[in-house]
Amino acid sequence: VQLVESGGGSVQPGGSLRLSCAASGFAFSVYRMSWHRQAPGKERELVAAINSAGGSTNYADSVKGRFTISRDNAKRTVYLQMNSLKPADTAVYFCRGYDTWGQGTQVTVSS
Repeated sequence: VQLVESGGGSVQPGGSLRLSCAASGFAFSVYRMSWHRQAPGKERELVAAINSAGGSTNYADSVKGRFTISRDNAKRTVYLQMNSLKPADTAVYFCRGYDTWGQGTQVTVSS
């Protein structure tokens, strides 16, 4: 079982990034998937989640209206589109599914 995140980087406030998480080793299409983040000195928190079919999503209040989670079951990939990024969004972002964590990808928002 493996989850591999990509798409992180450095961006200015107001910018956008799209994170991807490629899954392997389990029946991706039947599992809920989620994105979490952990900022320095803070606990890991749920950012967004999506059900197996992609028809139901939920978001942390801090990202509602700015982030969008989606999935492509044929590609075994879950995405996190992040718009209007703020310095407070700076964190390591992790993908989770099948009780497994990815290795994380760093997102830095700074001018």
